[in-house]
Amino acid sequence: MGTTITDPSARAPETQIEPYEGSYRMLVLILAKTSAGKLAFGSRVGLLSVQQLSNTTKPHNLSRPTSKVCIITGSSSGLGRAIALTYAAEGAHIVCADLQPTARAEVESEGLANTDDLIRQNGGRAIFIKTDMTKPDQVQNLVTKCVEEFGRLDVLVNNAGISLEAGRPPLGIHDTPSETWDATMSVNAKSVFLGCKYAIAQLLAQPLLPSGDRGWIVNISSIFGLVGGRHNISYAASKGAVSNLTRQVAMDYAEARIHCNAICPGYVKTAIFVNTVKTLHSPEAIAAQHPFRGVGTPEDIVGVAVFLASDDARWITGICMPVDGATLRSRR
Repeated sequence: MGTTITDPSARAPETQIEPYEGSYRMLVLILAKTSAGKLAFGSRVGLLSVQQLSNTTKPHNLSRPTSKVCIITGSSSGLGRAIALTYAAEGAHIVCADLQPTARAEVESEGLANTDDLIRQNGGRAIFIKTDMTKPDQVQNLVTKCVEEFGRLDVLVNNAGISLEAGRPPLGIHDTPSETWDATMSVNAKSVFLGCKYAIAQLLAQPLLPSGDRGWIVNISSIFGLVGGRHNISYAASKGAVSNLTRQVAMDYAEARIHCNAICPGYVKTAIFVNTVKTLHSPEAIAAQHPFRGVGTPEDIVGVAVFLASDDARWITGICMPVDGATLRSRR
């Protein structure tokens, strides 16, 4: 299937996106504790309205994601949900992409509201597009619908991913089913390839932004995409592919001023983590691997996602940044 480019000039006048200003909104920590002490999202736990956000604006000579149009894949749960909500709190317009709008059942505290609904309830702009990121036609449709709704695309966060090994007994490569390998590589690596492919085609068709950039891609890799992880054959290999794809895309499109970087989290309290502690490691064993002594939360990661999609990172591309509580450092 050929790549279809959506002409930005064809958008309706009412969907024009004004150039973002040279200021940024303070990063809003959307995650908060419920009465049960669990991390949760929702209007009842402090996602600020647009009016409230305006009261926290501080002068700055570089732009945050304010008014940028952002696609977030895997947006219904976990890290993707946290990034989508935080970008919205920064003033970005959000396209949520996932197989379903509802959060994963493994994380009870995420069941308050769908991500796109929550953004709109708090004064932001967001839509949900059901997307299987392993299907080229659906990924192309995602980009097309984004431009039809908001007039352009500025940021893609490739977050969709799975870890089938996290929910199963530990296996070496000689015992790993080929089906596990195929599914993991498809969701974790092919989806990033397709996301970059169709997003970059659109970015190249758009005029430069006032900053001189065309757009930003943030891929979610893993520390296990930089080093191996025990009994994680398929997952580690797929995230290694994401890390090197990030470097390659950054090299190929630097002259076009398209930034492509990756975040490499350690263990983070998401649905994948819940499955990991059921089958592979105890929470105490995982926490012991972090010199910071604990397990990361989505709010530990989202600030980096904001930075890498902002003009603050205007001179950065092709990095794979560990955000892991010094886990990698402790292994050297």
